[in-house]
Amino acid sequence: MCPSRHFEVIYRINPWMDPGQTVVDRTRAFAQWSALREILAGSARIIEIEPLPGLPDMVFTANAGLVLHNLAIVSRFLHAERRSEEAPFRAFFEAHHFTVETLPEAMFFEGAGDALFDRREPILWAGSGWRSLPQGHEWLSRILGCEVVSLELVEPRFYHLDTCFCPLADGALLYYPGAFSPASQAAIEARIAPRDRIAVGLDDALHFTCNAVNLGSRIVLHAI
Repeated sequence: MCPSRHFEVIYRINPWMDPGQTVVDRTRAFAQWSALREILAGSARIIEIEPLPGLPDMVFTANAGLVLHNLAIVSRFLHAERRSEEAPFRAFFEAHHFTVETLPEAMFFEGAGDALFDRREPILWAGSGWRSLPQGHEWLSRILGCEVVSLELVEPRFYHLDTCFCPLADGALLYYPGAFSPASQAAIEARIAPRDRIAVGLDDALHFTCNAVNLGSRIVLHAI
């Protein structure tokens, strides 16, 4: 995790960001971050990375890269505003003795923001359309040695896969179908049985119900 000390909205790279209208209450933001940290610490070991001035989105550490065992694939961000995060995230993984893989040139991939492992089958669900490129999915499959299922995101408010798709323990799935192309909805339905699909409506999706954290039997959801 990365403390939210430098979190602010100073540029616009998704429909939720408006630097002209949004003023971040950093005291409140840090209190919220600290509350989340305390909840997660009850089920997981927390390792922190030092936040850096001028990099307000470092707090979203799911975007740092994708980790499998001791392998880390460091993100290459689409937007220039976030590319300065790449070096400190790489240094963090190297300092913690991960084997770090470098993406091929011109391949944009935003880590666990756009790539989530299934909790039952050896599948990596990989989003594309807004931040990550589908051309990288074949490369990911070779590096990771697992099936990669490409999912096209079509709704700009759900610009990362983890904003609308959350694999749960025992193979269940919490997701918003409207964020995906018809072909991607079909790919999900072909692999996840109806009894295991928890499809939420637009109102719940806009409150980021699917942007959840599942640790063992605990599911952490956004407050509404």
